[in-house]
Amino acid sequence: MTVVEQYARAHVLTDADLPDEEDGGAVPVVLRYDPEDDPRSVRVKLPGRGPREWTFSRALLEQGLRMPAGTGEVRVWPCGRVQAVVEFHSAQGCSVVQFETKTLLRFLNRTYQATATAAVEPVAR
Repeated sequence: MTVVEQYARAHVLTDADLPDEEDGGAVPVVLRYDPEDDPRSVRVKLPGRGPREWTFSRALLEQGLRMPAGTGEVRVWPCGRVQAVVEFHSAQGCSVVQFETKTLLRFLNRTYQATATAAVEPVAR
């Protein structure tokens, strides 16, 4: 099966994480999907004081692009027509990160394509 990894730029909206002012506050983010690890989950890795990574439901990400979704560690909601917000909670605090919706949609589409491709590939004997 194919691992999908996408690099993106996002804006940190909380003052707990200080954004890079030279790039308008954008930070590098890694979006990852590994169907062999867990076909229902995606991972988001943020930079900062010790890189942080969250694993959560792919369905949560998809639902959150249409309406507020999630409880607990990860919450996702649309923000206007072209942006989405993902809120990550941990023992160290809360990070609120704003993405372009098209970036998250592109990532989700790639994860579904990887799953569909794996479903039609012949099984090795």
